[in-house]
Amino acid sequence: MSADRWSDRLRSSMTTRDSLVCVGIDPDLTRMPAPLQATDDVESLLVRFAAGIIDATADIACAYKPNLGFFLAHGAAGIRALERIRPLIPSTTPAILDAKIGDIGTTAAAYARGVYDTMGYDAVTLSPYLGEDALVPFISRADRGVFILCKTSNPGSGDLQDLDVAGQPLYRVVADTIRDWSTRHPATLGMVVGATYPEQLAAIRVACPDQPILLPGVGAQAGDLAAAVRSGVDAHGLGLVVTSSRAIIYASSGDDWMDAARAAAIDLRDAVNAIRAN
Repeated sequence: MSADRWSDRLRSSMTTRDSLVCVGIDPDLTRMPAPLQATDDVESLLVRFAAGIIDATADIACAYKPNLGFFLAHGAAGIRALERIRPLIPSTTPAILDAKIGDIGTTAAAYARGVYDTMGYDAVTLSPYLGEDALVPFISRADRGVFILCKTSNPGSGDLQDLDVAGQPLYRVVADTIRDWSTRHPATLGMVVGATYPEQLAAIRVACPDQPILLPGVGAQAGDLAAAVRSGVDAHGLGLVVTSSRAIIYASSGDDWMDAARAAAIDLRDAVNAIRAN
């Protein structure tokens, strides 16, 4: 991989495809399309499903985001599938591993080698809770991207993320800290902010005008897409990675599952673009 900034690769993918849509790959065996179910080979099933989704959406998705948990659930077979899926993602499309990693020292370095070098993913989601030194192995490469948890989409996010810290909520402290870290480290540092909290998203975008934002919470979590897109895009109408998993990849469980996934991705792309245009 070249040493080009990861942010440039993301922006290029968005502009080339005229899309902010990131397709999440969250394979659930109970929801597999009927045509794929006639096998006991879990590894093959996971790869075939992901391959079909990628083939159906490759010209639409600005990024792909496999979720580690859905693969780890199947042990060694799932991890092998995750490794086999990475080369299926087009080389011009960023591949984000959703793992929400956070650890220190040699353990963090081992995680970074596993994600970046062994599996070949060029971006990853991280937890900020252990502080800057725990993230250094991930954020020391200019050709890599990270999305650090800031204000997540789940209902319980406020248990900690909304706590008052010196007169402002903790998620704002995290956002300001990520912006500060980005001035000292070469990787592209972004943040995870849920579409379910558009007002908080707007405040974070004002505080962090240049950081890319990974936006979960649309689709199955029913976040306010219009409010989130208006609040989250940067000054160029970019910088917002609108991720959807279940609403796209499980749009149908029948023979038309790939066509349905493609249609759902196009619908989301067009909805986002209509909001951006206005």
